[in-house]
Amino acid sequence: MTARRIIAFDCEGDTLVGSLDAGAAATGLLIVSGGNEIRAGAHRGMALLAARLSADGVPVFRYDRRGVGDSAGLNRGYTAARDDLLAAVAAFRAAQPTVTRIVGFGNCDAATTLAWWGRDAGLAAVVLANPFTVPPADDLPPAAAIRAHYAARLRDPAAWWRIARRGVSLSKLTRGLARLAVPKRTPALADRTLATIAGWGADATIVLARHDATAIAYADAARRAGIAPHTVTIDTGSHSFARAGDAAALEAAIRAAIQR
Repeated sequence: MTARRIIAFDCEGDTLVGSLDAGAAATGLLIVSGGNEIRAGAHRGMALLAARLSADGVPVFRYDRRGVGDSAGLNRGYTAARDDLLAAVAAFRAAQPTVTRIVGFGNCDAATTLAWWGRDAGLAAVVLANPFTVPPADDLPPAAAIRAHYAARLRDPAAWWRIARRGVSLSKLTRGLARLAVPKRTPALADRTLATIAGWGADATIVLARHDATAIAYADAARRAGIAPHTVTIDTGSHSFARAGDAAALEAAIRAAIQR
């Protein structure tokens, strides 16, 4: 197995830390962590993915953005992560000069970061898992996810029996569901993200966890916007693709984008 190297690099005066799993292939994978997650990923999923790809010759670079994990600086979130992304790509190319083509992969707001600035960083293609399109307004899931949840519940005869036993007003329930069904104005975040995804054309692959709230919200926004990039849907409710079989399905989609 190829040794993993720890690489420090500069981003606007702050020292960022990345991990390189080397490989001889001309196409490499850049993995961007979502949220405040360190570069190993949920359940070490990204580190394990990097090791498997590297064992097959694909070089993989992961990094902590400013203020996260081993990296210095102020954590200003994914909306201020452009320079971190550009610095990471430059560090990847410097550490693995045989790489001539880089594919980016990220989940949730990391997917949004890649959609927005991947072209600026010189990426050839992106794999965007559960792109983040709806900013939180409260502690409830996005409206599209709520609608999907109740639609599934109301197709279950047992749910109607529970409603009847508890004396729930069907008229009130119907009015509530109808209110949820009224299309809301697409948030500016979704407008920008969907527009940049559309701009990638055939160079973007969307991976969705079928029952995940973020993925449902993205799919609803994409449908209403009329964009239909190449999409792979994995039958899971795990946002981080942590359930049995999820990792293999996600890896297959990433490998396909690398080979394309």
